[in-house]
Amino acid sequence: MERVNTMVAQNPVVIFSETSCCMSHTIKSLIREFGVNPVVYELDEIPKRREIEQALSRLGCPNVPAVFIGGECVGGANEIMTLHLNRTLRPMLTRAGALWL
Repeated sequence: MERVNTMVAQNPVVIFSETSCCMSHTIKSLIREFGVNPVVYELDEIPKRREIEQALSRLGCPNVPAVFIGGECVGGANEIMTLHLNRTLRPMLTRAGALWL
């Protein structure tokens, strides 16, 4: 879990994804449309993937995409889309330092 905490703590927005996951692609595109450049870790390209998946699950993000904003697990596609539709995603990105305006 320490590895994931380190990966997440170093950047305002971190997305754990899979290259072939359409929902991961959608969420990455949405975040980028705000002008945010998230750090993306493609789980299917990472050695010891199982360790990271187990740590994500313990942190409350059991599925991909797993989105962290400001070092906290926000959730997956449903949670991010809900935040976007409620117009709370942009302020959250701003508070995390990922978005300046």
